[in-house]
Parts: sequence; C-alpha cells; structure tokens
Amino acid sequence: MAKSRGTAESSGMAKSSGFAKDTWSAGQYVLFERERTRPVHDLLAAVPLGAPRRAVDLGCGPGNSTELLARRYPGADVLGLDSSPDMVAAARRRLPHVRFEVRDLREWVRDGSSADVDLILSNAVLQWVPDHAALLPALLERLAPAGALAVQIPDNLAEPAQVLMREVAAAGPWARKLATAEAARVPIASPDEYYRLLAAHGAAVDLWRSTYYHVLHGEQAVVEWFKATGLRPFLDPLDEDERRQFLALYAERVRSAHPPLADGTVLLPFPRLFFVAQRRPA
Repeated sequence: MAKSRGTAESSGMAKSSGFAKDTWSAGQYVLFERERTRPVHDLLAAVPLGAPRRAVDLGCGPGNSTELLARRYPGADVLGLDSSPDMVAAARRRLPHVRFEVRDLREWVRDGSSADVDLILSNAVLQWVPDHAALLPALLERLAPAGALAVQIPDNLAEPAQVLMREVAAAGPWARKLATAEAARVPIASPDEYYRLLAAHGAAVDLWRSTYYHVLHGEQAVVEWFKATGLRPFLDPLDEDERRQFLALYAERVRSAHPPLADGTVLLPFPRLFFVAQRRPA
C-alpha cells in the first residue's frame, strides 16, 4: 500500500500547514447533521458484533456518531475521542452519560498497551490522518480477538466541490498563504490496497463504496456544508476580509459546477469508502 501524503469531517489530528483542527465548530458541523449521520447508520449496520463490551469512537465530533453507537450497543462501555475541545464539549452536552476525552487518536493508539477494545468506530476522520499503512495495523492491534474496526472515509477529492477549493486557493491573492493548505487532507488509498493491507494483518474484510446525493438549497448551502469540514484548511490561514472574498469566489464557481435545479436545489454527490475489518477469534 502506498503511503499517504500529508485531512467532511470529524477531527482527529493536531496541527498541519497552519490548520488547527481544534478550531472546528460543532455548531457549523451539525447544520447538516442528518446527512452527515446517515453513513454511520450504514456502517454500524455492517458490524458483525452482538454485544461488544468496550467500544471507542475515534473522531467522535459533536457526538452524533457516538449516539448511534451507544444506541446500537446499550450494554457497551463507550468512549468518544476527538482533538477538538469544541466538539467534545458538544458531545458531552449531548450524551452526559458517555465518557469523552479531548485527545488525538494517534496518541490513543500509541499509548495503548493491550488489545482490549471490541469495536473501534472511525467515521469521517482518517482523511485527516497520514500514513494509513502504519495506522490501520496499529488499530487492529488494539482490538480484542474477534473485535472489529469499522471505518468510513470521504472519497471525494476528485469531486468538483473539492477541486474548486484548490483552484480558488491557487488563483487568488492568498495563493502564498494557502500554498500548503491542500496538504492537510490525506488522499486515501484504493479499495484493493486497503483490502490487501487489512487482510495481510489477519482481518476478515468487508469493503464497499457508496455515493450519497445530498439535496441542498443552492450553492450557498454547499459552501456552508464544506465550511465545517473541507474548507477549514483554506479558511483558517486567512484574515476576515480574505475569507469573505474566498467564499464569494468559491460560491460563484460552485454555482457554475452545480447549477441549481428548477426548484433551486443542488444535488451534491459525496462518495464515501467503507470497510469493516474483524480480527480472527482467539
């Protein structure tokens, strides 16, 4: 598997290229909570576990994925981790009975000394974390026998909405400031590469790719969607006036790439890669 170069949607990593993931806004993220949560439903439905004792939500965001995890497995000891204090504060308000910690997921993996987790859930976070070739085997090592790693990764870097971010960044007066912004997002590997990597470490792998079509109300809604996720590395280095100019130009180009339908709505295609890797029983 080729190493990723060095991130929607949830947060899981520290600072890169002037982009601090702990600046993420839980309020902005949940503007489209129903749409962002649907892939978690689909992912959890494929987890082949009956009653895990301990489950961890890596990159839990404002707790929407953790809520589904706790609902599916009410008897499990659930822990949510996120590097953003704002996200964790929102998750704690939402689920006061669940444990949450402000923590980088790579620290959690590195500090682990035992294989005692039955389920690791990672929804829309690994696109921000480099070197999947090393990370995924390390996550498998944290699993107890027969435990499962359930992952969803946005696979949309080639979609117009993402391409336009990079084009606007390179074309404007802010080009020098944003020269490294693109590197914050990790291009993911191909499905067959993930399959080979996980299978080589003894996991049974279920893998699929789905494209969701989100019905949004005009190009401004597309901008608001990505302000919570993909636009963050491009907006954080700019001052307030530059952000306004950047977003105006981006919205103009989004409208050209995704012309609204007769009723004013825009269909935003959003491909996502899923896999569930289960360790062999002892």
